[in-house]
Amino acid sequence: MNAMIDTFRSIARPLTGAGRVSGVALAAALAISVPATMVAAPTPVAAQSRVTLDDAVAALRGISTMKANFSQEDRKGQTVRGVMTLKRPGKIRFEYEKGVPLLLVSNGKSMTLIDYEVNQVQRWPISNSPLGALLDPSRDVKKYGKLLPSSNPAVMSVEVRDPKKPEFGIITLIFVRNANAPGGWQLTNWVALDAQNNRTTVRLSNQRYGVAVSDTAFRYKDPRRTSRRPG
Repeated sequence: MNAMIDTFRSIARPLTGAGRVSGVALAAALAISVPATMVAAPTPVAAQSRVTLDDAVAALRGISTMKANFSQEDRKGQTVRGVMTLKRPGKIRFEYEKGVPLLLVSNGKSMTLIDYEVNQVQRWPISNSPLGALLDPSRDVKKYGKLLPSSNPAVMSVEVRDPKKPEFGIITLIFVRNANAPGGWQLTNWVALDAQNNRTTVRLSNQRYGVAVSDTAFRYKDPRRTSRRPG
């Protein structure tokens, strides 16, 4: 894992113009904040008419709380895993597996990326990121989203991009029909592409809805005060 972190760090670059982050941290930020287009087969009009953006918004808004396992893969095929926790309004946490010293947390107002290996913290407003597609679907999905063609009526792909802010990249959310999921559609994965064509894919599994989630899950220990990672 250390070798993988070193590989990512070799392509590190500023995330917001202030400071530098490791490559793994960059991939984490991309995975949660900025995803990509997907190529799909042409769709018969009848099949495509069965779903609308309202279906995607309803599926996302219907999630009060959620926990899921995730795997995050970069364009080189390197994969890291962890647990995602979501709570409305606006809270999300991506905790990576042991050996990946990163934590990505939203407190409802801003995203915070913590790199415990280099004791660095970066923060940016949720409103400045396509992460809003997950955390505020009524605004971002309805305003910036479009359905992508799909030959399978049980699959819905929604591309979200702000044409006025191309630096935020593109997020494509993929849902599969599931009667047990909120709104009848289960979010299974998303793909991220930034302005430099860095692509990251996040896949969800073992989704659990309506679970008890404390607000303390969206707090973190500041590594600038202590080098210990939260348990």
